[in-house]
Amino acid sequence: MAGKVEAVCVGKVKSQPKQEQSEINLQPGIGVVGDAHAGTDKEVSLLAREDVEAFSQKTGIQAPPGSFAENINTRGISLVNLARGTHLVLGEAEIEIIAIGKNPSLPHTYLFRGHSLLPCRGVFAQVIRGGKVRRGDLVNRVSDKK
Repeated sequence: MAGKVEAVCVGKVKSQPKQEQSEINLQPGIGVVGDAHAGTDKEVSLLAREDVEAFSQKTGIQAPPGSFAENINTRGISLVNLARGTHLVLGEAEIEIIAIGKNPSLPHTYLFRGHSLLPCRGVFAQVIRGGKVRRGDLVNRVSDKK
């Protein structure tokens, strides 16, 4: 199963959308270098671009990359169907999926025009091997941690 990186984003301030970049640097124990959420347990957030497009079609609201505070948009890989423990290689980096979505009963600190996709469609990961990730990089599934 292979997909590709559609966009990479960094946010300097929590509770605001992230801004698309040409590349991001992932670092173990940190996540996305320079991001407001660096150093948290959910080091990297991913959202499938197909889910954003479905949201846009349903609501009529256009959402550019980073609108839902995600670090990485992908295409061609069903993120929400991955199991926790799955390893993905994106560009130079390797990540491990640690959570699918968020607990819906917890308050969310950021909404894009009153909506949030990360709690139901987002995937969170920790960095296993650091490196640069760029738009167009392949996303390859490596393994499932048993």
